[in-house]
Amino acid sequence: MTEFSSAWLRAALPLCLLGMLERGESYGYALLQELSAAGLSNAKAATLYPALTRLEEEGAVDIRWSAGDGGPGRKYYSLTETGRTRLAVEYRAWRDFDGVVTALAEGSGVSAESSES
Repeated sequence: MTEFSSAWLRAALPLCLLGMLERGESYGYALLQELSAAGLSNAKAATLYPALTRLEEEGAVDIRWSAGDGGPGRKYYSLTETGRTRLAVEYRAWRDFDGVVTALAEGSGVSAESSES
C-alpha cells in the first residue's frame, strides 16, 4: 500500500475528518483506525488531534466528554451545521483541484476557459 506524503495528509485530513464525522460522532482512536483502514496508515495522533482542535475552534466540530467504562473518559467529536456547510464547499473545491492536478500531471493541461468555470 502506498504511504502518502505527510504534507498531503495534513492538507487533506480536515476534509477527511469532516466526511467521517458526517456519518456520526466518533472519538480519536476510532477515527485513527478508520483512517488507517482506508489507506492512510501514516495518520498519527500527533496530526489527528491538532486537526480536530482546529476544526472545533473554527466551529465545524462539537466536542462532548463521556465517562469511560472502568477507564478514562472519551472525547467524542460531532459535526456542526457549520461543519456540514464547510464539508460541502470544500469537497466541491477538492474535486475541482483534483481534476486540475490530474490533468496537469497527465500532461494534458487545462485550458484557461475550462479553469474559469
